[in-house]
Amino acid sequence: MSVVPQTVPTTPKRTGGTNSLKKILLPIAISLVVLFSLAPALWQLLTSFKVNEDIAAVPTVYFPTRFTFNHYIELFTRRPFWRYIFNSALVSIISTAVSLAIGAPAAYALARLRPWGGQVILAAVLIVTLFPGILLFLGLLEIIQALRLGNNYLALIIPYTAINLPLTILVLRSFFQQLPKDLEDSARVDGYNTFQLLWQIVLPMTLPALVTTGILTFIFAWNEFIFALTFMTREELKTIPVAAAQLGGASVYEIPYGPIAAATVVGTVPLVLLVLFFQRRIVQGLTAGAVKG
Repeated sequence: MSVVPQTVPTTPKRTGGTNSLKKILLPIAISLVVLFSLAPALWQLLTSFKVNEDIAAVPTVYFPTRFTFNHYIELFTRRPFWRYIFNSALVSIISTAVSLAIGAPAAYALARLRPWGGQVILAAVLIVTLFPGILLFLGLLEIIQALRLGNNYLALIIPYTAINLPLTILVLRSFFQQLPKDLEDSARVDGYNTFQLLWQIVLPMTLPALVTTGILTFIFAWNEFIFALTFMTREELKTIPVAAAQLGGASVYEIPYGPIAAATVVGTVPLVLLVLFFQRRIVQGLTAGAVKG
């Protein structure tokens, strides 16, 4: 007499409900994170268009029903704000260009040429990046006073370049290490020297990395406050962060929230446009360093 083995029925796994729950919760979570991140910027944007009554209203008026452009008009009529924009743009562009012009060859030398003491140099650069810029303030102040660079664009261009240079070298070095070395060897066989190799072959291949690094250094120089506040005391040489912080009202006791919000928006819009314009290059630069060629 044969015994028929009994099989225990297995219950199928229910994955449909889990997947559908993820599809619902994931967009909600992303929306909440985006809203949390953009809330300060949206608040400043809405405040810049509110009338003074809505700004000072209790309870708080979150979404204005009356819009005005008077805060922007007041911003450019009472203060030379176009001059502040020019100052910020000039200092940021020059310091970014100098950082890339010095940092790219230095990063390539550390990545490919391997000079004597390269590891020590790399360690020193890494240590410098760990120091916050504010710790360099007193030393830079002594140097600016000794060289009589106060109220001079060089008083901001030189420190911004020095602070951004270590980060530029570290970021670009990682990208140069990911490039295939066979292409460089072939170029050397064809008679390219090191400068031609860097200028005509390596830099065009790492253009997304240059754009990404340049935008990071530009944003730092554009938003920097402490050095610009101390080294630039003349009104016509102030940058946007300093000018926005020093906006005054009609009296000593009045805080001009509307013009301050308008100044914040005006100072942020160029950065937003810059990131949107180079969005594709930034994405390529952020992902290129993670993939070996």
